[in-house]
Amino acid sequence: METKKLHGSSNNKDKKLKRKEVLEKKRVIDEIIKSAYAEKDHLVSFQPFRQYDRNGLSVYLESGSGEHLSSHMKRYIQNLLKVNMEGPYGPEWPTEEKVKRREMVAPEACYIFVRAPNVCASEIPRRGDMGVTSTHYIGEGDPVVGFVQYRFIVEEEVPVLYVFELQLEPQVQGRGLGKFLMQLIELIARKNHMGAVMLTVQKANSLAMNFYMSKLRYIISTISPSRVDPLIGAEKSYEILCKAFDHEAKAKLEILHLI
Repeated sequence: METKKLHGSSNNKDKKLKRKEVLEKKRVIDEIIKSAYAEKDHLVSFQPFRQYDRNGLSVYLESGSGEHLSSHMKRYIQNLLKVNMEGPYGPEWPTEEKVKRREMVAPEACYIFVRAPNVCASEIPRRGDMGVTSTHYIGEGDPVVGFVQYRFIVEEEVPVLYVFELQLEPQVQGRGLGKFLMQLIELIARKNHMGAVMLTVQKANSLAMNFYMSKLRYIISTISPSRVDPLIGAEKSYEILCKAFDHEAKAKLEILHLI
């Protein structure tokens, strides 16, 4: 009986230690996320990335947040999303557009805006002939020709930088700017102690899938529907991609553990 009593006491002690470890890990992760959001301008640490002058394109970057978007910027973001994403989403777009409008103005939404001082708003191609509202930026400052929206969240007990949107005007695509922005995003993630960069891509958006997987070497994450359950994944229109930076993040988000 004494042996059983000691054994039970040992189990309780182990459980308490385990619980303490879990709570401490959660506290550390919460602190990492909180610290990442505390820095209001993530470009401050990466001054060389504020300017992009390559392939006949000269633009500069500035930070922003969802809760401080002007009405002009909100309208611009909505229009550019419609131009770029209505096709890949297809019949899902009306529902998805409402979701994106809510995401756009969330306090935790961090932005990097791409401004082109040498581009006159009137030079930006109109899409009215395709039935899509013009993406012209009509607001304060130099014309905006694209943006990145990202957040710091937790996936599988790993702090990650999640890219919600990377959207560029058609006339600045194909000039290396998208790759430049994603390199910057990865630097921001590493500096803020994130374990990975993650994002969602529509399967129908073959150009984006090729860009992330072939050019930037992202892989389909273990939390993507097609990896969780191939049958369910086949019904879903998207994949979740990932680039992990450390062993724990790779083990939880990149490596498929077969049972």
